[in-house]
Amino acid sequence: MALQLRPNCEYCDRDLPPDATDARICSYECTFCAECVETKLFNVCPNCGGGFAPRPIRPTQEWRPGVCTSKQAPSDKRVHLKYSLDDVAAHCARVRDVPPEKR
Repeated sequence: MALQLRPNCEYCDRDLPPDATDARICSYECTFCAECVETKLFNVCPNCGGGFAPRPIRPTQEWRPGVCTSKQAPSDKRVHLKYSLDDVAAHCARVRDVPPEKR
């Protein structure tokens, strides 16, 4: 099963196309831009509390049969935070000093 490759930052709604090098995801595929991860979330997923990693880029060229963005299309469903900004800030402040591998 391929990653969804969600099209936007859940915090600021910045477009994050499939080839975005500044897209970050957690283990649940929550998707944010690098700027929000670094300056607002402090490497804490506001949904699950996990850390972030750079989102892989899906090839546009079909190097192997059936494996490319045209055969496994990225998601077009925009996702937004389900928590208030105040709640997100409090959650991130509570968790940010715990290393992701210990959360």
